Amino acid sequence: MSEEPFQVPEGHPGHDKACACPDEPCVPGVSATRGRATTSVRTAGEDPVAGTRRDSADPRSGSVGGSSGTARGEDTEFAVSEPWGVYLHVPFCSSRCGYCDFNTYVLSSMGSSAVDDYLAAAHRELDLAAAHLSHGTQRRRPNVPRGEMPSEETGKHGHGAGVPPVSTVFFGGGTPTMLRPSQLGELVGHVRDLWGLSPDAEVTTEANPETLDAQVLNGLLEGGVNRLSMGMQSADERVLALLDRHHTPQRAVHMARLAREVGFDDISLDLIFGTPGESVESWRASLESALEADLDHLSAYSLIVEEGTRFAARVRRGELPMTDEDDLADKYLITEQVLTEAGFVNYEISNWARPRDGRDHRSRHNMGYWLGHDWWGVGPGAHSHVNGVRWWNVKHPRRYHEELMAGRLPIEGSERLTDEQRHEETVLLQLRLADGLELSRLTPAERRFAGQVVERGQGEIIGERLQLTLDGRLVADRIITDLLLAGD
Repeated sequence: MSEEPFQVPEGHPGHDKACACPDEPCVPGVSATRGRATTSVRTAGEDPVAGTRRDSADPRSGSVGGSSGTARGEDTEFAVSEPWGVYLHVPFCSSRCGYCDFNTYVLSSMGSSAVDDYLAAAHRELDLAAAHLSHGTQRRRPNVPRGEMPSEETGKHGHGAGVPPVSTVFFGGGTPTMLRPSQLGELVGHVRDLWGLSPDAEVTTEANPETLDAQVLNGLLEGGVNRLSMGMQSADERVLALLDRHHTPQRAVHMARLAREVGFDDISLDLIFGTPGESVESWRASLESALEADLDHLSAYSLIVEEGTRFAARVRRGELPMTDEDDLADKYLITEQVLTEAGFVNYEISNWARPRDGRDHRSRHNMGYWLGHDWWGVGPGAHSHVNGVRWWNVKHPRRYHEELMAGRLPIEGSERLTDEQRHEETVLLQLRLADGLELSRLTPAERRFAGQVVERGQGEIIGERLQLTLDGRLVADRIITDLLLAGD
């Protein structure tokens, strides 16, 4: 890239990820290059600010927005505000995609008890979460990273005092549908037993299309899942091969149609553009193929070559070229054109939804990440954010299980956000949304810079909110970076 992209911290949630093996929540980002920008691939279940398809500071490093340290030994209020969500990270995949750097593990290499151990630990973490949250506004000492936890008796099987019902549940991974539908349904039921679900609760699972059939889809519906997000990535066989995807080009489209037939009324597909060698025509064909599935939602992310992946190693050896940034920007413009003509509305830089049936079909769980709502992340490597405190779990499933079986929350690290960090994250995340950012959230110097953005045609002031235009979306990261620097 010609300049360092401004990205959110890793471990942020929010998504419908580009990988069919979702690993956390996901927050897509946009990188400015030569006056243009491309969306970056990040994850849903983690901290939205943790990563623009992951985040802007890395909580796992103990640093967000330039600060360091953890909340260890601090009194922390675990009082959630409505709406709030629960993210459940399922870390298993059948194989590892060459471009993926999510916290995932090939199930066949994990031992025969891996799934049972994961489920036992995830249920235990939910019980311990309830023990914390049931205390409402009482101040408790979490003793992070791995302190003594309250008794499981409090908050178990019933609403905790002052805790509102859960608004959204999101299964990410990994590939959540490597678990049986009944096992996912039991986790949904456990969340319902502990806190209740709001009457219109959104319950999403990510899925690899190869793991689905009519029986599985019906089982998911019966288990309480009402939103399906599948990784399609491309309709080009060559592109799928380069990405180490093992499904046929039309498998995701077929499963989306079948999901509609069995009763799903909220279906999303993920696509990735910018794979080396992918032509503009190939990308347009992938978009048109996805639309054949009668979707409600589509996420489109540019390929990010993450260090430590097989894909990055191939680029380093010269086997694959880096993607051209102008090409990525051109494909983003094509995406906007094709989806707009099909009735979709862009609501976040990398996400489009089609309003129908009286619903706008935006991902409400991911919107919670971007708007700074509370969520509790369950599973290895999952991130949480409650009342200004962010923490993240140990990554390896075996250690995750050991900590929970010992009666401890599996917290690896944590941080309490400063007012400055919260401001930066608000600007970073909300300016990515079509709804934009309230001008009242900006400092006087930042408001003056916002005026320059409008003068350049990259933004508009609508209802006292700064909203980026299409030209502004192409350089969103640059705008956000310069705006925050203007406020220093």
